[in-house]
Amino acid sequence: MEFLVEIDLAPPTDMPDARWQELLSAEHAAAIELRRQGVIRRFWRLPGTTSNVGLWEAQDATHLHEVISALPLFPWLRVVRVTALAAHPVETGT
Repeated sequence: MEFLVEIDLAPPTDMPDARWQELLSAEHAAAIELRRQGVIRRFWRLPGTTSNVGLWEAQDATHLHEVISALPLFPWLRVVRVTALAAHPVETGT
């Protein structure tokens, strides 16, 4: 199944910068691996924000939740909005 996933990050104000940089690096590596696995199909940053939007693919909503909740920055995700997507006739050729 494909999902539109919108994520808004709320960086902590009380974390040492070195630790935050470690978490950002770990998140980056996790995203690259999810992209390699085909879970993240496309990914965009929303300019001027700490938000992103992406096209994700997972077996179902439960699997997607497991993937997202395993991200290193999950505790600091202020908003995660997930929209299940259905095929459009223009895309399927019908």
